[in-house]
Amino acid sequence: MGERSITYRPLVASDLERIGEIDRTERIERSFVQHGTRLDERVGDFHASPWLSQGDGEHSVAHQRAECERHLAAGGVARAALAGERLVGIGLVRPHLRPRIAQLAFLHVSNGYRGRGIGVQLVIELERLARELGATEMVVSATPSANTVRFYLQRGFEPMAEPLPELYEREPEDVHMRKGL
Repeated sequence: MGERSITYRPLVASDLERIGEIDRTERIERSFVQHGTRLDERVGDFHASPWLSQGDGEHSVAHQRAECERHLAAGGVARAALAGERLVGIGLVRPHLRPRIAQLAFLHVSNGYRGRGIGVQLVIELERLARELGATEMVVSATPSANTVRFYLQRGFEPMAEPLPELYEREPEDVHMRKGL
């Protein structure tokens, strides 16, 4: 994959039709289990496969698109990262999950483009937008893979002693984190 400059712009509705361009595949050898603010690391051989192009199950393109549409309809704001014309990253913040609490609701960077600062840039932009819209705190339900959890820890997020019930109900195995803005 040749080096291409990455451009960032507001996500437009037609970008959601292209969400399947993001390759979520990842070999996961370590993950975390959350116990309040404590994270226990576990070793295993897990694999995140590409989103399914057919159907509407949790790991389908249709489901991911519907989740983004749901957050956008609730006032969410999103940014896209592109390498040339290819969609390689999406970040979405829902600024008013609760009063003054924003949710980093969706962040994916395509395999082959990770580790280049794309996720960092998207998070910086989403935090700025959330602050501008009145949030003083941001929460995230992070996939428990070691790479994902460490990414958020490096961005200043911390495990929550008690996850927000509405997020825990949807993602009980995720690592629920917060960050002051």
